[in-house]
Amino acid sequence: MNGIAMHVTDQSRQQSDIVERHEPLVKRIAYHLINRLPASVQLEDLIQAGMIGLLEAARNYDETQGASFETYAGIRIRGSMLDEIRKNDWAPRSVHRKARMVAEAVREIEHNEGRDARDTEIADSLEMSLEDYYKILQDNCYHKVLSFEDMGTGDDSMLDNMSDNAPGILDGLQRENIRHMVAESIASLPERERLVMALYYDDELNLREIGAVMGVSESRVSQIHSQAVVRLQARMQARLEEE
Repeated sequence: MNGIAMHVTDQSRQQSDIVERHEPLVKRIAYHLINRLPASVQLEDLIQAGMIGLLEAARNYDETQGASFETYAGIRIRGSMLDEIRKNDWAPRSVHRKARMVAEAVREIEHNEGRDARDTEIADSLEMSLEDYYKILQDNCYHKVLSFEDMGTGDDSMLDNMSDNAPGILDGLQRENIRHMVAESIASLPERERLVMALYYDDELNLREIGAVMGVSESRVSQIHSQAVVRLQARMQARLEEE
């Protein structure tokens, strides 16, 4: 066996060892995510996607970049799982379209009134009952997996939606600037929406657990969460256009 072949064999063996050693990391991330997803998402699918992400991490890791392998692999594993969820998105296009309609209504009301848009005002703007408006929020709640690490990537991501009507609006903006704008927009949310976002993304509670903390039903938490997301989308769109 020549030197090149031996090197390739050694590399393959090292990668195989790394994948085997970090398989529990894949399962840990999968179990963490599954508690925050609808029942239609299968744990086995997440684990399979995560293993692909782990293999890619083993192939591409560069220790000179400073991050530990586990940190780097965790990002790639989680990203691979999110890609799998998006690829099998159960939500029809009407759900995405209605979510954008709500965000636009919120944006217009808050621009005109200079304050948080109220539920009744949003429903009136959309010419629907409050019950129908809450149904849109309920349908929209689970169709995206929103995370600040994943804020601007993937099909139908929040930032992709923002740029639908303004091609090139994100050109030249740095990712850290986006994160800063997101943080500021979250800080400006109404108190209950801000609390739900903090419990969901910072404390990593699921909707049922948040409902227990706040003393409301899981379905009400999902409405508040979804409304916070569309309000963020509306405010980020306005901020980006100002930029």
